[in-house]
Amino acid sequence: MSTATPAPAARVLLDPTGEREPPQRKRLPRPARLRGLRVGLLDISKPRGDVFLDRLEEHLRERGAVVHRFRKPTFTKPAPIDLRQEIASRCEAVIEALAD
Repeated sequence: MSTATPAPAARVLLDPTGEREPPQRKRLPRPARLRGLRVGLLDISKPRGDVFLDRLEEHLRERGAVVHRFRKPTFTKPAPIDLRQEIASRCEAVIEALAD
């Protein structure tokens, strides 16, 4: 019986907006630092997503990140263009919460 750890599987990121063929996008590099990084936390308005984001915000602030909170009006549609533009103008990184 082998005790070797299996190699990690390649990660595939899927776009949840429902395209029949998801666009291929390269992952962006991780930020080199959290201290001073402007991070947006986007609540998509699903139940308990805010609970996850509240905890995540605590951890990010402890590590020196500047956190901005945003919320979509409904989880059933993409974020409105004005919300996306605000997030893009105020944040260097974004974390989106999906929960039920």
